[in-house]
Amino acid sequence: MADSLTTQGLLRLVTWLSPAFPVGGFAYSSGLEKAVEDGLVRDQPGLLAWLNSLLHHGAIWNDAVLLAEAWRSYDERLRLEAVAELALALAGSKERYLETVALGSAFREAAQAWPSPVLAWLSGAVAYPVAVGAISASHAISCEATLAAYLHAAVSQQVSAGIRLGLMGQSQGVALLAALENAIEQVAAKAALSTLDDLGAATVAAEIVSARHEMQASRLFRS
Repeated sequence: MADSLTTQGLLRLVTWLSPAFPVGGFAYSSGLEKAVEDGLVRDQPGLLAWLNSLLHHGAIWNDAVLLAEAWRSYDERLRLEAVAELALALAGSKERYLETVALGSAFREAAQAWPSPVLAWLSGAVAYPVAVGAISASHAISCEATLAAYLHAAVSQQVSAGIRLGLMGQSQGVALLAALENAIEQVAAKAALSTLDDLGAATVAAEIVSARHEMQASRLFRS
């Protein structure tokens, strides 16, 4: 398996994890909308702290671990199916489950433009990080590069949601992404060496708002 990123691999990652790739990520906030309503996140510094917590100790970290395991399992069907089941079981709320399945299924369908045998194994409900990890591995794209691109896309979606929720303007959003570069790099490197024993989260508030979002009376996002 490749341990470096080729130009072709880079182009595929840029395409697959671009906001323009048809997975519908713009429709989800992963509970951020409820966190804003509850006053847990009020501005750009607050969102920076929120995202740092999710990257190092929350759902984004768990997604990175699951992605790495799916990447390593792409050519072992039973192992891949096991991590796919685990990823769904770890969804902390109904909306979190619906989000990861919707994104994962959409990613799998769109990725059929790049044929791979692993696509046939990812049938039914599939979590987003599992789909990204397995498909990237099947195209010999390095694990760490895939993780970095996935984490950047996850953070970028949260920043975009924060802008739409009025936490900050676009310039502040760009500055926030710049401020998170080191964290994304560190988490990608750490997750590339992780095992399933490294799964675990301590972001209780984020899990609570994710579960409570479905009861929010007025909302822009599906999660």
